[in-house]
Amino acid sequence: MVVPFAAGGPADVVARIIGERMASSLGQAIVIENVSGADGVIGTGRVARAQPDGYTLNLGTLAANVLNGAAYSLSYDLLKDFEPIALLSANPYLLIARKTVPANNLIELTAWTKANQDHVSLGVTSVNQRVVGALFQKLLGVHLQFLPYRGAGPALQDLIAGQIDLLFDQPTNSMPQVRAGTIKVFAVAASTRLPTTPEIPTADEAGLPGLYMLNWNAIFAPKNTPKMIVAKLNNAAVYALGDPAVRARFAELGTDIPPRDQQTPEALGNLQKMDIQKWWPIVKEANIRGEQ
Repeated sequence: MVVPFAAGGPADVVARIIGERMASSLGQAIVIENVSGADGVIGTGRVARAQPDGYTLNLGTLAANVLNGAAYSLSYDLLKDFEPIALLSANPYLLIARKTVPANNLIELTAWTKANQDHVSLGVTSVNQRVVGALFQKLLGVHLQFLPYRGAGPALQDLIAGQIDLLFDQPTNSMPQVRAGTIKVFAVAASTRLPTTPEIPTADEAGLPGLYMLNWNAIFAPKNTPKMIVAKLNNAAVYALGDPAVRARFAELGTDIPPRDQQTPEALGNLQKMDIQKWWPIVKEANIRGEQ
């Protein structure tokens, strides 16, 4: 299973949890391979060119399997060159900051950001973080320093160390550090609170309405993978998502498992198409280009 981002990031964590459980039902080990670079383009492209035999899979995300199509000139087609397998998890971003930022709520954070905008840094590891970062800038009327990272793991470590100021991150990656008190969290970038972290207010509630972006993780296979293999892999993924240990681990990380009717290959394909229709015009309007 190719994870197109650095080890230790949210997609990598999801892949390892799911991969271990799927392996037990498939009766075969699932090896996680991190192939990072170019916002996930390199790793995703490797799967697009792989043999469609069910032995090479893509841990897909909103960034790699939707937004990159608008930000990059890809050598593959995100819709035509992959077979959807299963949606694994979905969650909005958290707006987090280094522990020493002098703000205790989102209103104070926005005031501090406006007053120091020439010096405030925002870590970005993918196109979707640049998109939500651009939305944050627009809502505040500021200009921030976007600092690129190869993965969410390294970006979070620099935030903990105080090397950067702000980060939009998935709960999967950052909630353990929030609970440990090494960073601050200000809001969920969504219109509703996360069931797994109900104590964190939405951006609307915290004073910045309209700051929304829902990220997801899913499994894709190369185009023309036989339907029988697609069905077998989907069954293994659904079995893993139903496992109490997996559900508890996801809850601990602050990420939500989709309802059963959204775990089918057809549902994942429809979600990908809808997100392409929604986000591609926004990415192009903001002139967001990938980091080659």
